[in-house]
Amino acid sequence: MSTTAAASLKADAKIIGLVGLAHGLSHFFQLVLPPLFPMVRDEFGVSYAALGAVMAVFYTVSGIAQTAAGFFVDRFGARRILLAGLVLVAAGAMLTGLAPSFPWLFLAAAVGGLGNSVFHPADFALLNAKVTPSRLGHAFGVHGIVGNVGWVLAPVFVFPIAQAYGWRMAVIAAGALGLVAFALLATQRELGGARARPHAAATGAVGLRADVALLTSWPIMMCFAFFSLYAITLVGFQTFATTALAQLYDVPLLVATTGLTGFLLGGAAGILFGGFVAARTARHTAVAVIGMVVPALLALVIATGALPTASLIAVMTAAGFGFGTMGPSRDIIVRKIAPEHARGKVYGFVYSGLDVGGLVGPLVFGWFLDNGRPAWVFTGAAVIMLLAIPTVLGVGRRAARRLAPQSLG
Repeated sequence: MSTTAAASLKADAKIIGLVGLAHGLSHFFQLVLPPLFPMVRDEFGVSYAALGAVMAVFYTVSGIAQTAAGFFVDRFGARRILLAGLVLVAAGAMLTGLAPSFPWLFLAAAVGGLGNSVFHPADFALLNAKVTPSRLGHAFGVHGIVGNVGWVLAPVFVFPIAQAYGWRMAVIAAGALGLVAFALLATQRELGGARARPHAAATGAVGLRADVALLTSWPIMMCFAFFSLYAITLVGFQTFATTALAQLYDVPLLVATTGLTGFLLGGAAGILFGGFVAARTARHTAVAVIGMVVPALLALVIATGALPTASLIAVMTAAGFGFGTMGPSRDIIVRKIAPEHARGKVYGFVYSGLDVGGLVGPLVFGWFLDNGRPAWVFTGAAVIMLLAIPTVLGVGRRAARRLAPQSLG
């Protein structure tokens, strides 16, 4: 390997690692509170639907703010926006731990959601600007894997602390961890300089009309719809799969938690595999479709309530693997339709669909559990995954005709 190639690989690896760390922390903070729901519910005497509403506030604020965060990334650069977001999610966790009453959890969720809004537009702006294009498939794969690792580590981190010192100390400790990570990332100058290149498009009212026309074009709206449906399923699994498995299969909470861990670890392995697939194929739409069909079928199997315990954990892991496989191809599909000068705002808008799904998912799946329908958690997830398939196909059929001339470079 030449000295130049080695230096390029080293620089890419460092950027991928730093951005991956930030992404992992964003996912970590999304799952700090849900594993502690039984403790929070006992203290405040509220329903699972009410706890789901707290998470809905988190994702609603994140979704509303995410498009604006994309504009800020294009205007001010990704580094400072990313660091601000990290401070806010850490502050949201600390406010949660200090909440004197249940309504205060909504305020804390709003602060955390505001911080969560910046990660996707900032992360993808950094990766697209600083990583060699031939390595983007792997970069997106690592980005997704580290996000899943953040989800896996959240319950591992908070459970022991909550058992020893209470749920409040657990989430405060999570917030402190976020501030330590902020101090680390703030020293990394390699993250600087990633903002949109100057573009010849008009500014002012004309520029705003052009931005609105871009964000409301068919391929981007289809991507937004896909991410919304995808997130309803994902957030539903993450937030309530443990409780649903415990009720549906009458197993101890430890076994149900192991099933969710299997799903998350399977997702990480699937993303790793999907990164290699995405780097070696142009059929990213097909990969995304398969990544929805397979876990949908497995979710229907889980919904029967008839699996032996060992098989249940294996099927949950396989569903996570299938779900994760499509991640890198999904991100490349968005890159294909995002003009280089507007990637921050496009990523911000499209990925705000994740937060729309995060708003709907906890409310719907929490209602299923409050009404004694744990099987519906998995049946509903399967139906939503299948409904997402036409949106992926819609992007593939219309993207080239609508946006390809703007997407070059």
